[in-house]
Amino acid sequence: LQVDLWQPSSPFHIVEGAVADARVPQNTTRSLLPFLQQENIQYTVLISDLQQAIENQTGGRSHRNRRSLSGYNYEVYHSLEEIEDWMYYLNRTYSDLVHMFSVGKSYEGRPLYVLKLGKRSRPYKKAVWIDCGIHAREWIGPAFCQWFVKEALQTYQTDPDMRKMLTQLYFYIMPVFNVDGYHFSWTHDRFWRKTRSKNMRFHCHGVDANRNWKVKWCDEGASLHPCDDTYCGPFPESEPEVKAVAHFLRKHRKQIKAYLSFHAYAQMLLYPYSYKYATIPNFNCVESAAYNAVNALQSAYGVRYRYGPASSTLYVSSGSSMDWAYKNGIPYAFAFELRDTGHFGFLLPEMLIKPTCTETMLAVKNITLHLLKKCH
Repeated sequence: LQVDLWQPSSPFHIVEGAVADARVPQNTTRSLLPFLQQENIQYTVLISDLQQAIENQTGGRSHRNRRSLSGYNYEVYHSLEEIEDWMYYLNRTYSDLVHMFSVGKSYEGRPLYVLKLGKRSRPYKKAVWIDCGIHAREWIGPAFCQWFVKEALQTYQTDPDMRKMLTQLYFYIMPVFNVDGYHFSWTHDRFWRKTRSKNMRFHCHGVDANRNWKVKWCDEGASLHPCDDTYCGPFPESEPEVKAVAHFLRKHRKQIKAYLSFHAYAQMLLYPYSYKYATIPNFNCVESAAYNAVNALQSAYGVRYRYGPASSTLYVSSGSSMDWAYKNGIPYAFAFELRDTGHFGFLLPEMLIKPTCTETMLAVKNITLHLLKKCH
């Protein structure tokens, strides 16, 4: 049976008594469902026609006016080209607050763009790194990164908190980390997860860009097989995207005080460690930041997030960007798993972009303001 695991990402993490979400081809459901019944495994069909659900999400796009960026719609998903045009537009229009640059090139030669956001108020400022779209199919991630930038630019004049954030800090925002994979998820396979690098021995593409970092690389929760979704790659930082971001973060490690990475889905706020069950040295500060952020998030629509160390809250995984950032001296490292908990999975409807981003924004502001207050 060809099964694409949505949650958890690897069969190693399937445990008795827990829920697993899987995508199966239409023609295999006839053999799968009787098998589940026979084994006494309870199941629910969440989305009966996935193709229809995909078309609902991306169909009828061509009539949208792509040129008008002043009327850019933050409540729809955007292709890579649209996101890049949007970045260029902001770079031109808000040159006092936005500086766009590239940290390198992807496997397929696309530029890896980052927006530096903040008031050039003093020569040295602490910074926060935010990346979205490490996993290609998690479209709500890049949608949030764009939302964050929009909110910052629109409320900078009127919101004292935002003003404080942009005056005292720089934000490095990477709306699409895995550009090749994201593009591929728009053009070929909506549920593609990995990068698009080629493997010569196996005719499989891609590496899990969140298992490719040089921290406990290819240990538990990562796969050595190139065709697996959690393939760790031939060596750490084998993926040009990971290498480029790691290089940038290493170079600015003294300046960057927080690393935030946005994923989907599970409704969780995770902090290190991912690769082992152990308590981080600055646990109290990080734990209280997470607790307050989750409460702030819940205040918008009552959506509950679980929070805690990634290993015990989600599952053990090695070679993750969050663990790497923490190990490299960034004291606040978080990974968000945005909405939902499986009803829509990776196909979160566009009408949920606004509430998801609104609540997440509260959490991010909360973490950022926590960062500006000294925690002991």
